Amino acid sequence: MSGPLDGIRVFDLTRILAGPTCTQMLGDLGADVIKIERPGTGDDTRKFAPPYLTDGDGQATGESAYFSCANRNKRSVTLDLTKPQGQELARRMIAECDVFADNFKTGGLAKYGLDYASLKDAFPGLIYCSITGFGQTGPYAERPGYDVLIQGMGGFMSVTGDPDGEPQKAGIPISDLIAGMYAAVSINAALRHREITGDGQFIDIGMLDTTAAMLSIMGANYLATGEAPARLGNAHPNIVPYQSFPTADGDIILAVGNDGQFQRFCEFAECTHLSEDPRFATNDARVQNRAELIPQLREIVAAKSSAHWLGGLEARNVSCGPINDLEQVFADPQIEARGMKLHMDHPATGTQGLDMVASPMRLSATPPSYRHPPPMLGQHTDEVLRELIDASDDEIAAWRADGVI
Repeated sequence: MSGPLDGIRVFDLTRILAGPTCTQMLGDLGADVIKIERPGTGDDTRKFAPPYLTDGDGQATGESAYFSCANRNKRSVTLDLTKPQGQELARRMIAECDVFADNFKTGGLAKYGLDYASLKDAFPGLIYCSITGFGQTGPYAERPGYDVLIQGMGGFMSVTGDPDGEPQKAGIPISDLIAGMYAAVSINAALRHREITGDGQFIDIGMLDTTAAMLSIMGANYLATGEAPARLGNAHPNIVPYQSFPTADGDIILAVGNDGQFQRFCEFAECTHLSEDPRFATNDARVQNRAELIPQLREIVAAKSSAHWLGGLEARNVSCGPINDLEQVFADPQIEARGMKLHMDHPATGTQGLDMVASPMRLSATPPSYRHPPPMLGQHTDEVLRELIDASDDEIAAWRADGVI
């Protein structure tokens, strides 16, 4: 079965996480992603370890788990872009590609003749996507961007964390991941535009921009009122109660989305005096009187077990759920039923194989496919050079001897 991007080839000069997240999504959807890496070292994340992948004997392989999270469905080619021959080989490969993706610092590829300005006239149909910390324009354009820095500058950390504690970053590199997702969406839009017009274009993705866009309701609340939202911990700025609560033996999430659910919660919790109290009867009132309501609910919920609340509230159609650790996540029957754990063979792990998080995209006619595990460094160099530019064995041997590949 062909994916929706079957026949699309990507020249992938991305590394770390934002760019590789984007190109892995394209690969999952069927694109042929050619990952260009530095000879001898490769993507920096190959050394972001431990943990490493392990073989059938439980021994570390030298392949990092970090690298594996965003580099499946790619073929690895080693190429030294600092050498003129490497730059020429890159251009010959780009001639056979539809998309160019990079997350070099702004202006970083111009010295190799691989920036958009240097390529657009020779390859007018090329879709060139550049992911940087701050975009191609503005006073910060030349600064390097890192996920935690962007989370702080983009406002995310200001609304994350306990009200009386320090600002907190997310437990995952959310700014990197969101930038990669916006880039993948933009590339697909540009491919559709090219299908209609025949023209390529430049895509400028800035992580600060995408993090600001991710502020969503917090951004909207600020722009509507002019008041910077305060940190609320696990609470919601516009819905109450909608947060975590400790139980007698753990923690749960209670997400009461409307007044009917609050009434049913109070009936089950035997505290109907709260739903009848004008201070708490409507969501508007509960938001305004959050400080009075939440301590009472915390005391009520803490008196009974998690199982008591989860079973009883689910039966009454009141939104609630556990707070799972990752062992519990991947053992969850819903996660299992949806196939969110993927197992692939891997050349470094032997019989052990490799477990990965699967793509969440569900397309009825063209679902994601899993054709290549995360590649070993330079694993496909010879294969790709023969396929894309019809390189001979002698040429490949000469380039390798000169350190070009």
